[in-house]
Order: sequence, then C-alpha cells, then structure tokens
Amino acid sequence: MKTIEFFKEGIKNLKTIGTLTPSSKFVCKEMVSFIDFSTATVIVELGAGDGVITKHILKGMRPDAKLLVFEVNEAFCELLYNIKDDRLIVVPDSAEKIGEYLEKNKLKNTVDYIISAIPFVSLPDDLSYRIVETSRDHLAEGGLYVQLHYSLLVRKMYKRIFGNVDVNFVPINIPPAFVLVSEKR
Repeated sequence: MKTIEFFKEGIKNLKTIGTLTPSSKFVCKEMVSFIDFSTATVIVELGAGDGVITKHILKGMRPDAKLLVFEVNEAFCELLYNIKDDRLIVVPDSAEKIGEYLEKNKLKNTVDYIISAIPFVSLPDDLSYRIVETSRDHLAEGGLYVQLHYSLLVRKMYKRIFGNVDVNFVPINIPPAFVLVSEKR
C-alpha cells in the first residue's frame, strides 16, 4: 500500500489503525529482533495493518512455522490475503479470539511470540485488557509479547498483566515509536 493510501485509510479508521503512516523498516526490525526464529513454531501478530511487519516476520520464519495474523480492517485484510505464503493464516476478526483460531487451525494452544501493533490507547480499557490477558494466557512460559506504541500511556497495563515490561525507543519512525516487551513468567 502506498503511503498516501495508508494515510487515507488511517484518517478514515484512526481508532483501529492508530497511525497515519506505515511502520518504518527500523520499527519492523526492532519488533522482530526479539524473536528466536530458530525455535519459534507458532507466532501470532495482532493488528497486522498493511503487512509491513508481517513480511519481516515471514522472512525470518522456519519453513515449518505458522504465523496467525489478526486484522479487523477490511482494506488491510485484502493486502494480507495477497501475501502468498503457506505459513501465513489471516484472521479478519478480533484479537481477543486467539484461542478460538489456534484451535480452528489445529495449532498448539500456546504460542512462542505475540507481536502486536494494536492501538490500545484508542480502544476501551476493558477490550484492551481482555486482548492482552488473552495474549498472556496463550503464550508459552518464557514467551514474549512485543507491542508497538507511540506513547507510554498504557505501559502500566503490561506491567500489571505480565509483571514486567521493557521499553525500547525507536526514533527513526513517523511518529517516533516505543517497542514494549513483556515475558510470560
């Protein structure tokens, strides 16, 4: 998707997209840098948008791994469907249904990594907590939850749910971004 098209989609659906520009390659690289691709067999991506981070994940994945991607925006889902990779499963539904789609696709009930760009700042608190709690419940012990944000307003949510959160700053992005990482312990 071209930047101007992304911008238009962002204006129309700012609450669910959370930004007006796609993630930079610097943000994408930071998001996937926490994944140990040599061991990861099931990865979940929440709020995949136009697929820019999705493509970085797929590039590093093992041939036998699966990527379950959640996206609620129809225009973005169409872009995701056009990524031709047998390891990719696109789910045009809410991220709070992770367990349902893991089972439906005959994947293990716990996943190795969850990568998220859902704009929780613009969602109702109860929905945000349900999604992150469900994510934690479906992460394997030692699994990582990696979240993209443009502010630190909801950092305390990850601390409360996971008991830990590391903050990484990525200045080369519009707007500058934070990558928050929590481990299931």
